[in-house]
Amino acid sequence: MAKDIEIGGQGEFHAKDYHDPPPAPLIDAEELTQWSFYRATIAEFIATLLFLYITVLTVIGYKSQTDANHGGDGCGGVGILGIAWAFGGMIFVLVYCTAGISGGHINPAVTFGLFLARKVSLVRAVMYMVAQCLGAICGCGLVKAFQKSYYTRYGGGANELADGYSTGTGLGAEIIGTFVLVYTVFSATDPKRNARDSHVPVLAPLPIGFAVFMVHLATIPVTGTGINPARSLGAAVIYSKEKAWDDQWIFWVGPFIGAAIAAFYHQFILRASASKALGSFKSSSNI
Repeated sequence: MAKDIEIGGQGEFHAKDYHDPPPAPLIDAEELTQWSFYRATIAEFIATLLFLYITVLTVIGYKSQTDANHGGDGCGGVGILGIAWAFGGMIFVLVYCTAGISGGHINPAVTFGLFLARKVSLVRAVMYMVAQCLGAICGCGLVKAFQKSYYTRYGGGANELADGYSTGTGLGAEIIGTFVLVYTVFSATDPKRNARDSHVPVLAPLPIGFAVFMVHLATIPVTGTGINPARSLGAAVIYSKEKAWDDQWIFWVGPFIGAAIAAFYHQFILRASASKALGSFKSSSNI
């Protein structure tokens, strides 16, 4: 198979043994006429619904099992470790199931980062985010429908800044946590890695799920771990308490900043897209 020619920063030519997909157009109206586009949007909706349903049930179940005022055992339940596994495990499962259909974003922050990197069009990014938010609301709605008394009593799985932590700390936790997640997404799906590190088998959903798991271990005590605006919005809409809404901006601003930093770091520093573009421009100017 022929190899692409890549132009380096000093104008040298190097054989490239991988193929970067072309940048997605900013606005691709043709997508709106394709069934595959709507199929992918539906997949994002269902995946986010299932994600919130399983994870919020896990959170509420843990709190009910450890509630001493209602006969619970303080040492019972799955614990924070189990909650983190629920979130990470569901992301692994759902990304594995939907990656071939929609890309398996299941998170507006991931979609935003991929949009900034020109991996998806603006039309697709907006539709995905809407589907993800609606799916999260419906997922939390199902939990409340099945366990209404527990849902209200144990906080509805809503993200809130924990007592004793400043707003800056919570925002920083969300930025760094989302950076870890989105950076992992870029790295696990990088065509350069797939081509040159083929001796290292990488199942992309696995490191992505582990990233979610590790971030939850670190930040559950701080913010309950958002790193997914749809997850935070869905729980806040159904739980509908003042504290959850007061802190809601943290779970949008933080993840979007973290995603933007991850996209810039991977695309323009690790992959040196800016220097490649500059090298190509200089080379063309010298002809």
